[in-house]
Amino acid sequence: MRQEGEAVNSLQAVIAKMPRIELIAGPTPIERLHRIEEALGNSLGGVRLFVKRDDVMGLGGGGSKLRKLEFLLGDAKTKEADTVIAVGGRQSNHARLTAAAAARCGLKCELMLTQAVPRYDTDYQQSGNVLLDNLFGATIHDLPSSANAWDHANARAISLRAEGRGAYVTPTGGSSPIGCLGYAACALEIVEQSRALGIQFDRIVIPNGSSGTHAGLAAGFVALEQAPSLVRSFCVLANEEDSRDTTAKLLGATLQLLDVRASVDATEIDVIGSERGSAYGAPTASMMRSLRLMARCEGLLLDPVYSGKAFAGLLAGICNGDYAPGHNVLFIMTGGSPGLFAYRNEFAG
Repeated sequence: MRQEGEAVNSLQAVIAKMPRIELIAGPTPIERLHRIEEALGNSLGGVRLFVKRDDVMGLGGGGSKLRKLEFLLGDAKTKEADTVIAVGGRQSNHARLTAAAAARCGLKCELMLTQAVPRYDTDYQQSGNVLLDNLFGATIHDLPSSANAWDHANARAISLRAEGRGAYVTPTGGSSPIGCLGYAACALEIVEQSRALGIQFDRIVIPNGSSGTHAGLAAGFVALEQAPSLVRSFCVLANEEDSRDTTAKLLGATLQLLDVRASVDATEIDVIGSERGSAYGAPTASMMRSLRLMARCEGLLLDPVYSGKAFAGLLAGICNGDYAPGHNVLFIMTGGSPGLFAYRNEFAG
């Protein structure tokens, strides 16, 4: 096995060759959750909690999708695109950040938004991410829940190209092998911060929607010759089995893109389905508790669809003894706080 420095240098060199547009101003900070540790007391069993603030990126309200968009828009630029098209649900974080990134890069943006969550109140339909989509100047195409947004996006791209325009379609959640490069680069960032802080993280916990964050991180750590099981995700979109399979396929394709000759079996991918609830975007009691705990102890905002459920899963795992005494657990806050305003009624009072 190579020395750690050799693996780091190799991954850095590969990523440096990939087309990329800078959207993030430097590494996002890692902070210890001292007040939550105090609140949990003996139930922590000696586990130490840390958070990586991927919610504090300056552009568009911040969030994990910007890491993916750095590489997706880099690819779009090489293809001479003047319009980027994104797909997602009505309150999609990826759509909001695609609109913001497109505005920063001088690109037109069109969003194919489906009614992925059966909520038709004014808050959900007009506030939160949708309000910001409009502010960033995106053209919104409203689609019913039965529509295939990907097909609509590609049909629109064909139409634009027929007019002599350059159209680039981003995948759901930015989760293609190219998009996954953003979190492979994040794995490097975490390793460098870990060394600087003098902390070895024993587990990294994230939400899993379209699987790109998990696949990218795991690919980065495999390239750094660490176990893919270092990353644990809680699925919020598909069920556990489908999320694991999607993550495995994306991981394999990302490793190929990174020119890493390693294979990872699906059994090595740690995905848990306990926090999804009845459906994507459906509030759960455990999510509500975890979100309030983070807000009232640390003054930090989780979102109700992704990070709120993943942090609930982390807390449940601590209570169940999933983490050994003295373990350092890093939770990645993936952003999405604008979505809180779409769930105003749940948090009223």
